[in-house]
Amino acid sequence: MENSKQPQLINPAELFNPGPYGFSHSISVKSPFQMCFISGQSGGTGENHLLADDFKIQVQNALKNLKIVLQSHSMTFDNVVKITLLIVDHNQEKLKIWAEEAKKVWKESFLPTSTLIPVNQLALPGMLFEIDAIAVKN
Repeated sequence: MENSKQPQLINPAELFNPGPYGFSHSISVKSPFQMCFISGQSGGTGENHLLADDFKIQVQNALKNLKIVLQSHSMTFDNVVKITLLIVDHNQEKLKIWAEEAKKVWKESFLPTSTLIPVNQLALPGMLFEIDAIAVKN
């Protein structure tokens, strides 16, 4: 019998296999509530992690990827309590794009806490945006 208090790794089949890169997409912990720690999700799509050249499209795709991981834990964006954003060559235009997209998935009355880190580059060539998250559910 599996211990329900043990951390559970979940790597949704809709996303690329992260194992060769040394991480999991998410880990869920129940004690007495469920906490889910989600690795950075980029704007890459599908098994081949295809990246658009457009920052806004990458943000939209990263949020879709985050939604896939949340759903695999029976959670939604409403369960997210903390996010970290990594933006390549951050500027005010990119911040505006991020804010517009964030308001589409989170209610303005319940935006998660956030840290934004400007970076020169991310893990793979062409990645412009990455978001990780912590989500909690009773």
